[in-house]
This record gives sequence, structure tokens and C-alpha cells, in this order.
Amino acid sequence: MTGTGHGPKAGVSDHGHAHSHSHGPAAPVSKHLRKVIAAILIPFAAAVVVGLAVLWPGGAPGHERTGVGFDRQTQQATVAQVVEVSCKSVNASAATPTGDTSTAEGSSAHQQASGTCKKATIRVDTGKDKGRTFTEIVQPNQSRQLHQGEKVVVAYEPSAPRDLQYSVADVNRRFPIALLAGVFALTVVVVGRMRGVMALISLAISFLVLNLFVLPAILQGSNPLAVAVVGSSAIMLIALYMCHGLSARTSVAVLGTLISLMLIGALGSLFIGWAALTGNTDDNTGLIHGLYPSIDMSGLLLAGVIIGSLGVLDDVTVTQTSAVWELHEANPSMGRRGLYRAGIRIGRDHIASVVNTLVLAYAGAALPLLLLFSIAQSSVGTVANSELVAEEIVRTLVGSIGLVASVPVTTALAALVVAADRPGPQTETATAGAVAAGGASAGRGGRGRRRKRCR
Repeated sequence: MTGTGHGPKAGVSDHGHAHSHSHGPAAPVSKHLRKVIAAILIPFAAAVVVGLAVLWPGGAPGHERTGVGFDRQTQQATVAQVVEVSCKSVNASAATPTGDTSTAEGSSAHQQASGTCKKATIRVDTGKDKGRTFTEIVQPNQSRQLHQGEKVVVAYEPSAPRDLQYSVADVNRRFPIALLAGVFALTVVVVGRMRGVMALISLAISFLVLNLFVLPAILQGSNPLAVAVVGSSAIMLIALYMCHGLSARTSVAVLGTLISLMLIGALGSLFIGWAALTGNTDDNTGLIHGLYPSIDMSGLLLAGVIIGSLGVLDDVTVTQTSAVWELHEANPSMGRRGLYRAGIRIGRDHIASVVNTLVLAYAGAALPLLLLFSIAQSSVGTVANSELVAEEIVRTLVGSIGLVASVPVTTALAALVVAADRPGPQTETATAGAVAAGGASAGRGGRGRRRKRCR
């Protein structure tokens, strides 16, 4: 009779306890604590808005096209026809090779003279010359071989002779890239549901901030560091609050991210200057400097370090804040020291995986460069001292230091906020009731088990 009377009550208590910790939203913090957080973040958000207004560009400044690299006029085209021809007939001006075919140059010359080439007819599909055709010879040793029906991108040089105005610049990859982006978006929405939708929206807004503010402002001559700080702060506020909601938990993650970004900016500025990194290390940066000499290339490098670190920082700070919040909800009596110690134990695992991810990401991007140094049999010291590799080393280490520092910083902030919370009377009553119900339920469960053993 006693067991039957207590059964439903115990079930209700268990259900209420599980609901409050597993399925419901995070417990709201007190009004006092919300005021403290707002007093810090509202001025920061206002400063970001002011920064956007002051540095906002009217659009990227124009320039005369150089016809070099990405600074070329391009059109869409289709490979209408491909026929095989003798390389000797299309390279009539080339002399018969007599050199050693064991070398790369000798082998290439021999293939161009005696091999089978392809004569491609290309049809321009866009622009004022739509429907116009031109031919292009594809050598047998070229890495890019053209095929009939293939979509390509052609470069246009109006000052060249008519027969040489168009040339194939690249393959048109729009469809596979768009398809992959669609699969990515679908996967995010299916798995993340509403959170996934908000993540995609925040991602789109981030790209808009980059394309409409960061890039044009830098091209107009604004300080790249100031632009990067304002732009990354705007992206951080939009992304975190859109994806995780307007709450004290998200606000703590924002504060942790902001402090870590400040550290990354300070270290990046110090070591980029100390290592005398110019930021002008390849053809693309050289072209940018040639077109816009007023741009501070070392400042542009620092801006890239800050923006590149932001995405991983968000992940670390949100994870650490959530861990501390969940620890507090599981054990409300735990103080700030206990919360910090438990949270930092979780953070150590996070540090190991995140730093490894960041280093491998940069190493993967620089793999062709590292391969060239390996072929040249250069020593590790020589490779590390070259500006190309030194840039990646500074970028990786500065970003990693900021990521590692974000774990204790964010964990300490979250522990302080949760431990310093002053719940109102209703919150205290609800918490006490939940704890009492959970304790009573556990006690009744214990007596039930003892009676069963007695039987």
C-alpha cells in the first residue's frame, strides 16, 4: 500500500527534476547579475556600432585593370569542339629538339615537337562578344586538358590583337561548388534544426560584413587592424547571439572571446613587427600592394590572424561556458573554485584537440610550399627563417596562444558569474523545491530497494 502510494509521486518528482536539467533552457540568472553584464556589453556593442559607422566605406575604390592574375576581365565560355592534331604542325616555328630528354625541359620540348596536341574551339557565352569563337592549342604535357562540352572561364584583353584577345583562364567550377554548398546547408539544417538555420543565417551575415565592410575599408586605406577589430567584433556579436540566444551564458562567451581577441591582437602586433614580416610574400599580395600602395601589408597580415582565429575562438568559449553552466546546474552548491577546477579539466581536453586542429589546418594550407622546401633539401632552420613559412608560424602560434588562453579566461568568467549570482525569492523557492523533491525521491527509492532486499 505504501509503495503504491509513493510510486506516482516519485515518478512525478523524477520527471520534473529531469525536465529542469535536461530538456528546459538554462536557468536564468538574477536581475542584479544581468545588469552587471549589460553594463559591460552594451557600451562594447555601442562602440562596435560607432566603429562601423566611422570606418564604413562607400565601396571599393576603382582602378585600371592590369590584366594580371585575378585582375583580368573574364567571361564564361564553352568548349565547342576538340580535335587531335600533330604538335609539329601547330608549333611550326619550333625547332626540332636535340637536347637531353631525361631533363624536364628536354622532355617537354620533345613532346611539343613530336606528340599529339589538342586543338580546342571555344565559344564565348557571355559579354558583348557572345557567340564569338576562338581556338586554343593544348599541349600534351599541360596539367589542364580541355574536353568537348566543358564549361570554362576565359580571360579577355581588349588591347591585344583580335586573334589573341581571348584565352582560357580556368575551368568553370560553379555547379559542383554550389552543389556542395547545398549539401552542407541541408546537413546543417537536418542535424541542427532551428539552431542550424540560425547558424547559416549568421554565416551569411558574416560574409556580408567581410565583403561590404572589411575588404572595402582596407582597400580605401583604413587601418587594417582597426577594421579587423571592429569587423570581427560585429561578426562575433551577431554570430554568438543569433546561434545561442540572448542570455547571460552567451554574454560570458562573448566576454571571453573579446579578451582572447585582444590578446591575439597584442601578440600578433608585437611578433609581426619583431620578426619584420612585411605581409608581401607572393604574387597576389604583390599585386595588391602594386594596385593600392597605401595599404599596410603587415597590418593586413595581422588582420588576417585576428579574423582567422575568431571562428575557433567562438567554439572554445561557448563550449567552456556551457560546461560551467551545466556543472552548476548539476550541483548548485559548488563554489566558484570548484566550478573552475571542474571546468578547466574539461578545457584541457579541448585545448589539446583545438591546437592540433589549428596547426594541421595551417600546415595543410602551406603543404605545397613545405613540399618545395623538402625537394630543395633545406634545413629546418632555413625553412623556418624564410618569410613565407615564418608568416605561417607566427600566425599559428599567436592564434594557438589566444585559443589556449581563452579556456582559463572563459572558465574563470563563467565560474565567477554563476557563483556570484543572486537569485530572487521565486528562483530560490523553485531551486529549493527541486532539490528537496530530488532528495525525497532518492530517499524513497532507497527505502524501496531495501524493502525489496528484505523480501
